[in-house]
This record gives sequence, structure tokens and C-alpha cells, in this order.
Amino acid sequence: MAMPEMLMQFLYPPPASWIIWIMSVMSFVSLTNGGLMEIKGNNMKYAKFLNNVGSPAKKTTEQKVISSKTGMLIAYVPALTAGLASFLLLRRPYDHDQGLRFQMLQFALIIHFFKRVFEVLFVHRFSSGMEIETTIIISLSYFSSTATMIYTQHLTSWLSEPPIDLKFVGIAIFVTGIVGNFYHHYLLSKLRSGGQEIVGNHLKYSKFAAGGGIKLSSRTGMLLLYSPASLAGLATFFIFPGGGIRFLLLKLAVTIHFSKRVLETLFVHKYSGVMMLDSAIIISSSYCFAAAAMIYIHRMTLGVAEPLIDLKYLGVFLFLVGIFGNFYHHLLLANLRANNEKGYKIPTGGLFDLVVCPHYLFEIIGFIGISFISQTLFSYTCAVGVALYLIGRSYTTRKWYISKFDNFPQNVKALIPFVF
Repeated sequence: MAMPEMLMQFLYPPPASWIIWIMSVMSFVSLTNGGLMEIKGNNMKYAKFLNNVGSPAKKTTEQKVISSKTGMLIAYVPALTAGLASFLLLRRPYDHDQGLRFQMLQFALIIHFFKRVFEVLFVHRFSSGMEIETTIIISLSYFSSTATMIYTQHLTSWLSEPPIDLKFVGIAIFVTGIVGNFYHHYLLSKLRSGGQEIVGNHLKYSKFAAGGGIKLSSRTGMLLLYSPASLAGLATFFIFPGGGIRFLLLKLAVTIHFSKRVLETLFVHKYSGVMMLDSAIIISSSYCFAAAAMIYIHRMTLGVAEPLIDLKYLGVFLFLVGIFGNFYHHLLLANLRANNEKGYKIPTGGLFDLVVCPHYLFEIIGFIGISFISQTLFSYTCAVGVALYLIGRSYTTRKWYISKFDNFPQNVKALIPFVF
């Protein structure tokens, strides 16, 4: 079998589009050239290579430098936006075979660049800068590659599938790559300091709101946090009707969770602090994306064989334990203050006599329940992510109480009774 014929066992026929051909050649040539330039020492100017100039001409050139965090956001956000926009721009009737491959590609690219944005905001510890020229080159490259890959796949949607189907092998490799990449990025970040919440780099709300920037009242900030995710959950009942009992339970659980938080913000909590606008936007975007993605990713599994071990009813039980336990301890917190009081008190009652943040413990249990209802990799990663963040937040909250109250009981743990 000739090489071209062998390749066609794995590939769709190339689309008859000169734009796609040009973009494919440009991508291959530019990336190959970039790799060769890196080997020769003519590096892209960011991170540790910001000042590693490979030619005398470059040494005399003053380039505008921006912070690494800003540069990385500029590099990744346009590509993420392109992936998200493709859901609106390239819609077509749902087909479980060809449509599944197209949606898997969309989600793989969105998850990839969302992870990078998330890492820039919450994981990486930056110490250098990034040339604006380099930032623009990388950003355009990521954006054009993302848009071209999705559009090319869209053009093949009406063609017959390749004889050798690699999409599920691709999912396995993608998950291995993204988890391994994130794990080693996390190890790199630990070289400089520990977790953000644990080392004091908090998201700015409640008792940890401080610093410059636009401030919102805590009530307004919390509504901004939870309302988009609640609305996203509600919208899925109209956008994705049907789907079976597991899909219905997942939509209900996600919607109930965030709608409960909205109702608590309006009618239960008594606030005394403020919230920084940037923290509100970060958390709100994260919640809304997670809510929509959990439901949409589960929709992609409709028609696929159920997991051998069915956890959905155990998930419903854990979700109910989590949501009622969380609500009960929120009520106890609210009752610590009279209507016009602003100060903090040591909470008591319920599990507050054992841990300082039982409401976080039950929130983690609730998210574990949601992940058991869904039984998708994304829902499990969401549950783990929530747990890790709340572990850090509870650790810091306990330290805060110890620093503010001389009579704070030392036997009260942060999150898990008698353990942590």
C-alpha cells in the first residue's frame, strides 16, 4: 500500500478550500521554523528567555515589555474565545456519529485553552516579563490554529468517516496530555511557593477583601458569582430537553445548587465586607463555565453505554446531604449577627464545634454527589478542583480566626473533624 493510501486510512479527504491549504502550510512552516530558532538561541522573548537575545542587532532594540501574566492572558484568551464562538457560528443538526467527533474537537480545544487561562490566573508564579511583539505572534498563532482546526473539521462533517477511527484513542491521549501537563505545571509553581490560599494570596472577598481596585458590596458580588451559573443551568432545560433520568438529575442538581446560593444571598446571609470586582468576575466565569460544561459534556455521552458501576443514586444522596448540610450551617452563620451587626464572631452549633468551615465540607460533598450523578471525567475534575480550593480556603480561615480571637478553641480543625 502506497504511503498516501495508507494515510487516507486515518484521515478525511482534504477539503477543497485554498484558505485551509494556506493555513496548513503556514502553520507547519512557522512552527518548524520556530523550533529551529529556539535551538539556535533566537528564542521567543518571554519568561526566562526574555533577555536571551541571539543576535547583536536585537541587543540594541528596545521592545515594549508587559507582565508575564498579562502577556499569557493575551496569548490564550483569543483562542479560548474562538473555541466558544464556534458553538454559535458553526451550528448544524445534531448527528450522533459525525456530530460527536466535531463536538469532541470543540471541547478538547476549549478545555485546553481554558486550562491555560486558569493556570495563568491561579497556578503559575511569574517572575519575568513578555515582549509585546512575542505576545501578539503567539496569540495570533493560537487563535488561527484553533479557528482553522474547528472550521476544517466542520467542512468534513458531511464526508464519510475515515476507515480507521481514532477519536476515542485521541480522547485518551488528550486526557493524558492535559492532566500530565497540568500536574507538572503545578509542580513548577510549587518550586516558588505553596497554594494561593494557603500562602495568603486569596481571592478578595469576605474577610479577605483588601487592596486596590473596584469594590462591590458582598451581596452584589455574590449575586454576580452565582446568577450566571444558575441561569446557565435553567437554560439547559430548554436547550437540551429530554436525555433520560441521569441527564435530568444532573441538570436539576447543578441548577438547584447555584439557585440555592442565589436565594441564600438574597434572603439568608448577612454581609459585612466587600468583594473586589476582579475576584467576582474570575469566580463567576469559573462557575458559569463549569455548570454549562458539566451539562453539555454529559449530553455528549447520550447514547453511549452506561458505566458498569452506576453511581447516580448514590450521587443524589450525597448531593442532598451536601446541600442540606451546607444550608444548615449557612443559617447558623447568619444567626450569629443581628440585622445591623458587622463584626465577626466565633461560630458555634452543628459541626462548627469541630471544624471552622463545615459549610465548605458539605459543599465538597455536594460536588462529589454531582460528579457521581454525571460520572464524566470533567465532573470529577470539577469536584476535585472545588475540594482543593476549599481546603486552602478553610486552612486560611482557621488561621484568620486564630489571629483575631485569643479564645479560639485550638481543637477546632479547618475542614475535616479531628483530621484537618
